[in-house]
Amino acid sequence: MSAMNLKDPREIPAYTIAEASLYLGVPKSTLRSWFAGQNYLHNGERKRFVALIRPADPVGLGLSFSNLVEAYVLTSIRRKHNIRLQVVRTALKWLRDQFGSKRPLIEEQFATNGYELFVERLGEIINLSRPGQIEMADLLRAYLDRIERDSSGLPIKLYPFMRSQPAREQPRSIVIDPRVSFGRPVISGTGIPTAVLAERYKAGDSYAELAKDYETSVEAIEDAIRCELDLKAA
Repeated sequence: MSAMNLKDPREIPAYTIAEASLYLGVPKSTLRSWFAGQNYLHNGERKRFVALIRPADPVGLGLSFSNLVEAYVLTSIRRKHNIRLQVVRTALKWLRDQFGSKRPLIEEQFATNGYELFVERLGEIINLSRPGQIEMADLLRAYLDRIERDSSGLPIKLYPFMRSQPAREQPRSIVIDPRVSFGRPVISGTGIPTAVLAERYKAGDSYAELAKDYETSVEAIEDAIRCELDLKAA
């Protein structure tokens, strides 16, 4: 697969760490460590956690759509089994060596059969039982299924999770597409930005009023609010 074009809208730094945190449901401190690394103390010795993903804008720590997808896939790996990042780093290096890829988390090979090899590799490293490997592979597959790709296999749309119910049961109510609304999340099948709905909600409009005004479901409005606001605020 050829290298990504820097003029591609998927590679433009369009998101802050705070925005990505809301869209992906990942703590800001976690995302910052994935993209910028982190210093820490271990037994009184200063150590450095090296970043796992290279941000589109390393200086300003601006993230691209492709960065969002990379973090989204990494989230799926960490979420269920809470695997140590050093283990994930070792397995990713193995995957890069296998596929000759610099960005295996977003490439088509990983989405088709590479994720199964990756899970098998993780199992070898941390001695996951076979049922544990199957469970992780199923969860990872559920995440990967919410990434839409173009004819060349590159990600073009991401349908993030907005609810706490099981992954397979969640609707694709919100989509992030770098070609629509400058890559801001919108309600699927429309051009309605979630940020606009969140602002109206904060101004006092109810879910029902917003659903009527924008001719969409109350459930979609609720997911749009969750996308932009802290769940406690929403």
